[in-house]
Amino acid sequence: MARLVSGLMKSALAAKALQIAKREMAKPENQRKAKELFSKVSQRRKHP
Repeated sequence: MARLVSGLMKSALAAKALQIAKREMAKPENQRKAKELFSKVSQRRKHP
């Protein structure tokens, strides 16, 4: 029974974290930061 409750709590926390992440990524300033980070990482891969 304790495992079931523990598993449900973990699932609920994961769902809440996903919900928060989606909300934050909807913000334009965060989208810009993500694009900058992605381009920086992809440039490093091309030019080690």
